[in-house]
Amino acid sequence: MKVIVNCISFSRIILSVILVFVNSLSIAFYAIYIICGFSDIIDGFIARKTKTTSRFGAKLDSIADMVMDFVLLFIFYPIINPAIEIVIWIISIAAIRLISMVVALKKYKTFASIHTYGNKITGIFLFVFPILFLYIDTNMLIYIICAVASISAIEELIIQLTSSELQINRKSIFTK
Repeated sequence: MKVIVNCISFSRIILSVILVFVNSLSIAFYAIYIICGFSDIIDGFIARKTKTTSRFGAKLDSIADMVMDFVLLFIFYPIINPAIEIVIWIISIAAIRLISMVVALKKYKTFASIHTYGNKITGIFLFVFPILFLYIDTNMLIYIICAVASISAIEELIIQLTSSELQINRKSIFTK
């Protein structure tokens, strides 16, 4: 079962890369995009229900998420053409996340991204963005996503700095 779960995560990496070659905002784009989103939900769900979670699987899931985020940034940046302050904000969030990963690498000798509620909420906001931005003011959506992503990135960094052991599945700074 562990192999199936990891294949689902790996398929998200492949499908995310395929999105680069599909016409943006087309039916094919949204079909692949929704499959990617579904795979992100189902891989962790299956792993937890079948008790086949693993550090490798958690890392693969995080890598798949990052690949998808970078692909979407690559696709949507020219469409949205965000203001410079948004670009700086996004770079700042990425820097905080990178610092958090470096802290984990130094402390625990492994790449790590924590599966907090904040990170999950950020993921949901990022996932619905390509669907909602056609109907809701793009700047408002970007500000909301950046605020949520900032809070979750800072929370993850604090957890990495203050924890004595790696806790991949820690839900919040307020839980153990």
